This record gives sequence, C-alpha cells and structure tokens, in this order.
Amino acid sequence: MIAATLIAGALAAPAASAYEGRDRDRDEVRGQERQQIGAAIAATRAAEAGVDWKDCPTDWGLPKPIQCGWVTVPLDYAKPFGKQIKLAVDRIGHTGTPEERQGALVYNPGGPGGSGLRFPVRVTAKNPLWVKTSKAYDFVGFDPRGVGHSAPISCIDPQEFVKAPKMDPVPDSEADKRVQRGLAAAYADGCAERSGEMLPHMTTPNTARDLDVIRAALGEEKLNFLGVSYGTYLGAVYGTLFPDHVRRLVADSVVNPSREKIWYQANLDQDVAFQTRWNDWLTWVAKNDAVFHLGDTRAEVEEQWRTLRATAKKDPLGGVVGPAELIGYFQSAPYYDSRWVPVARVWSQYVAGNTQALVDAAAPDLSDTAGNASTENGNAVYTAVECADAKWPRDWRTWDRDNTRLHQKYPFLTWSNAWMNLPCATWKSKQHTPVEVTTRKGLPPVLIVQAARDAATPYEGALELHKRFKGSRLITEENAGSHGVTGIANPCVNDRVDTYLLTGEVDRKNVSCAPHAAPKP
Repeated sequence: MIAATLIAGALAAPAASAYEGRDRDRDEVRGQERQQIGAAIAATRAAEAGVDWKDCPTDWGLPKPIQCGWVTVPLDYAKPFGKQIKLAVDRIGHTGTPEERQGALVYNPGGPGGSGLRFPVRVTAKNPLWVKTSKAYDFVGFDPRGVGHSAPISCIDPQEFVKAPKMDPVPDSEADKRVQRGLAAAYADGCAERSGEMLPHMTTPNTARDLDVIRAALGEEKLNFLGVSYGTYLGAVYGTLFPDHVRRLVADSVVNPSREKIWYQANLDQDVAFQTRWNDWLTWVAKNDAVFHLGDTRAEVEEQWRTLRATAKKDPLGGVVGPAELIGYFQSAPYYDSRWVPVARVWSQYVAGNTQALVDAAAPDLSDTAGNASTENGNAVYTAVECADAKWPRDWRTWDRDNTRLHQKYPFLTWSNAWMNLPCATWKSKQHTPVEVTTRKGLPPVLIVQAARDAATPYEGALELHKRFKGSRLITEENAGSHGVTGIANPCVNDRVDTYLLTGEVDRKNVSCAPHAAPKP
C-alpha cells in the first residue's frame, strides 16, 4: 500500500517539476556545449596572437628575467565574439639545454582567488625543490579571471573590508545570527552592485576554458599543470572538459570534486578537518611546554585559547584584535606546519605579557592600501566563484541546523566558515550545476598528492579524485597535515613529482610516504 502510494505520487503532480529539472539540466548541457565551441574559437585566436612578452611592470614586484604579458579571453564563452577581458600571465624560461625543454608548466595556487604570478620566482630564488623540473619547463603563472590584474572584481571598499575588530563569529544569541545574516546579504548585494557584469561568468569551468586559451597562446599543444588546493578542482574540471589537451597534471591537496560536495558540503567537511588539525597543533604545543609555557596537556593549551578568546571578546587587544581576528591569525597553524612555531611563539609572548606582539601579528594594517585591496579582491573572487559554481541552500534554517550541530564538536572554524560563505544564500547571479568530473578519452595518468590530515582539503577529496580519474596515482603523506605537499621537503614525495613531470611515469600502485620532518621550536 505504501509502495503504491509512492508510485502514484511519482506519476502525478511531481512529474511536472521532474520534467522542469530535466529541462534545466538539458539547458545546462547545451550551454556548456556552446561554451566549449566558444573556447575552441578563443584558443584558435590566441594561438595566432601568442603572447607579447615584455619586462613586467615595476609595481608587480616580479624580478627579472621574469617576463609578463596578456592573454585575451571572452567574458562569456557562449559569445566568443562579444566582450573580451585580458588575463595577466608571466613566465621564466627553462634553465636547461634546448634538448631538455618539455614546454610550459602552468600553475594555480588555489583560492579561488589566488594569484599564480609568483610561481616563476621559484626559479629566480633557486628553490631546491624545483631545480630539476625548471630545467625542463618554462614556469608560467597567471591571474585567473577576476583576480589581481585580470579584470579584478570587488564587493566592498577594501578599507571597510579589513576594518577591525569584526563581530565575534560564534553567536551568543539569535540576535547575533540576524546581524551576521544581514552582513552576508549586504556583502552579496555589494558584489552585484560593484561587479555584476562579471559574476555570472566567474565559474571554475570558465577559468578552465581560460586555462586552455592560455595553453594555446603559449604555443603548447598540450597542457602541463600544477594545481594546489582549489587549483586541483580547476585541474579536475580542465581534465574533464579538455582530456586530450592534458600532458601532465599534478593535483596537490585535493578539493573533493563530487557534485554533492561543491561547495556547501565541502565547507562543512572542512570544519571537521580543521578541528582535527587544530587539535594536532595544540598537542604539539603541549609537548613543547618547556619552550612555549602554554600548558603541558592539550586540555590546558585549549583552555589558554578559550581564555584568550574571552579576553579579546570583552576588550579587543590593542582595540583591534577580537575573536574574529584571532581566528584569522591562528588558523594558519592548522593550515601549514611552517606556521606552528611562529604562531605558538607569538601566543607565548602574549601570555608572558607582550600583548603588542599578538596585536602586530593579528591586526590588519590599514596603511597597506595595496595589500588590503588584494585581500578584498581575493575574498570577492572566492565568494563569486563558489557562489556561481553550484546551487547553495537558500533557507537559513538549513545553514543554522548544520552549523549549530557541527559547532558542538568542531568549534574552531565552523561559524567563521559559515558566515564567510553565507552570501551564497542570497546570491543575485545565476548559480550553475557543477561539472561531473570524470575520466574521458585521451586523459593521461594524473598524479595526486595529499597529506592524510590536511585541514583545508580533507583526505577524502584525494580518494574521490583518484576514483574518478582512472589510471591516476595517489601519493599520501601519512600522519601529516600541511596544505600544499609539493612545496615541502620530503624526498618520497618530491622525487616522484619530479619523475612524473620529467618522464610521465607513475608508480604501479599508490604510494604511502612517511611524514616530512616535524617543526622544531
């Protein structure tokens, strides 16, 4: 009887909405097909135009012999002959012999909202991790659409954006939640007012199409790509849309590419992983109590954190560092092992009576107008891409339920993350259906690198991408959690990345590596 009722219901009124859903999916597919045709047209034009390489503008802060240029792409790939925007690119030539050259290696550091223009500096700085690879490849960076020098977008006055102290992200009442909801809605409105023309086109698939146009402008038949963090999702979407244009693809610290994760659930998963890595750091601080004097058990160090938070909430340190600013500073420790010692040292100085050290570290520099503009731009792009890539819950009750539940066990980042993403609940521009990341004909083996305890991109994302990209290989750095594994000295990882980029070879099976050296206070 119940089954019959369900079947009858499925054949009645809901069928109309089901057809509407199919129509929407069909429209999305047709739109993607038009955009792919537009991308082919734009790539053909770019191949003919190339890049007019010149010395970089002085205010870009890039040392010689790095060169800079521009690649022109359509704002809307469905209208390839419509409005165009220019993307900033830079490069440094390979350091080896002509016979050693294997093309260009293009880089994206993540975000969304990160600039890749500093990538060639790894060569000028003679970074030892990249000496072998730089003999074979030109190192190429770029500002993705909306970022930095590439038709930058904005959602709020930068000086207003960095003003401190901000409201405590952990709400004490429903009234606090209403204020935060109002701030998020105002931010979404600001994005529409200041950057409305760009917003519908600020998607990962469009950035992947931009990447293919850059490939063509560089004169490369196939792309060599290194993506970190969000850059792995960009690479995964590129590998799905342009599988036969991939030569080498390294995905380092992987965003879960599942449609069900992009982007609402991915951020909830991140809250759990951040708490895990935060606890790892607190445990390490406790083990080094002889140096930091913050407590010799994790519980004692955690209590110091709660005390610091409460103190800053009651009376912001230096008048500018409240709980929000503390989280902004302290979250770098669970992000990167390289931040374990500096953050613990500043905290230790505070407990010893040096409040100014913590104020200097955590407070915004209102005099740094260029830096503040870059910070605001990065946040605007982050918001624009994540809000445009996928459909987000519109009902506040969903957000309230999920984040209230998570906060009970994973309090470090949950509410802060929620407010950062809440503009997507009232986003004015179209929210698309994410690309179904999958293996398509022509895709070569992809190399995936991941720390098992990564906070920003939980390990499950690497497993999911490995499952979706057939023939890929996964290198796991066990018992480690630093974000961006290819930038850390660990020969087990570094040698395999070099081998892959230089020869295309991967191990016959997935590899587990011991962790890199732990930070020493």
